[in-house]
Amino acid sequence: MSKQLFKIAVLPGDGIGSEIMRACIDVLQRLLADQAAFALTYVDCPGGAQHYADKGVALPDSTLRHCESADAILFGAMGLPHIRYPDGTEVNPQLGLRKDFDLYAGVRPIRSIPGVPSTLADPRAAEIDLVLIREQSEGLFYGRLYPEKQPPANDDEAFDLGRISRKGSERLFDYAFRLARQRRAANPAKGRVTCVDKANVLNSMAFFHQIYWQRARLNPDIAADHCYVDAMALNLLKRPWDYDVLPTENQFGDILSDLAAGLVGGLGMSPSGDIGDRYGLFQPSHGSAPDIAGQGKANPTAMILSAAMMLEWLGEKHALPESTAAAARLGRAVDAAFATGRLRSVEMGGSDGTQRIAAAICDALARQSVVA
Repeated sequence: MSKQLFKIAVLPGDGIGSEIMRACIDVLQRLLADQAAFALTYVDCPGGAQHYADKGVALPDSTLRHCESADAILFGAMGLPHIRYPDGTEVNPQLGLRKDFDLYAGVRPIRSIPGVPSTLADPRAAEIDLVLIREQSEGLFYGRLYPEKQPPANDDEAFDLGRISRKGSERLFDYAFRLARQRRAANPAKGRVTCVDKANVLNSMAFFHQIYWQRARLNPDIAADHCYVDAMALNLLKRPWDYDVLPTENQFGDILSDLAAGLVGGLGMSPSGDIGDRYGLFQPSHGSAPDIAGQGKANPTAMILSAAMMLEWLGEKHALPESTAAAARLGRAVDAAFATGRLRSVEMGGSDGTQRIAAAICDALARQSVVA
């Protein structure tokens, strides 16, 4: 039986993007070295803020074509604070990819990893295991995604156009209920959806809120509740272990995912997937960190865990249990590498850099193979 071959479009991007991507692919190659059912082939694709400064385009047509034909997209980090568009906004090509490939669900797992210190003193911080789902096709980012519909700014005022649609909200909530059902199947303590909005003030959020409860009634087997976004910011600091799946608007999700990442070791430990009905893009939640680029200090864990999300997604999409199992194995290796408490990335106050962390995860994979 021949291996199933998946084409992965690799977009390292700017700053630390190339460093963490190299480490990630090294780990993937170690993980899949003896894999008989499938293999990954990588296509390097240029793009990012520096590419925009050098070539005048953030994502060349060749990159878009490779992304379109790929089975999945592995994305490092793009954007540099000193390189901006003429309107003053930063060059963030990932927004264009979300629009072009309709990657409407920004899936941000927030999970405590053994041995990684939390900002919370409460011992229950070890129980944190939730998923924030950020709607990415509209919300307050709508005017940026569709600038032709954005009201023009002048010397006295500027506007940002937000949009909430029934279609966009329904598919977000349906995704959330499906995910909650999957999580409950793996862990009976899970299986709860909490909508996060600002329905008490904003008309668009009241509409969002109404649609949520309509979809909740179609999923009576899953517990459903609601929280206003300001209260959720407080609750994530006080009792994050109480939550499971949190669907929310684009801008709210952007902010809350950074806050939640801080509970489990920071953005360097926080993966994400941008998921649509056809395409999937996987990237760490952090940015390009130009202040440490080229120094070997970047934590590759979020990039590596994003690759694990990619493998899980490929396994589900293609009914390939070997890919799903590889994803779980990679997650266990990350846990094992940090569980001793001796591995400490720079942002945790340690001195372990990109290569040391990747090597520790590879060592954990090797120990798994010996045990097997």
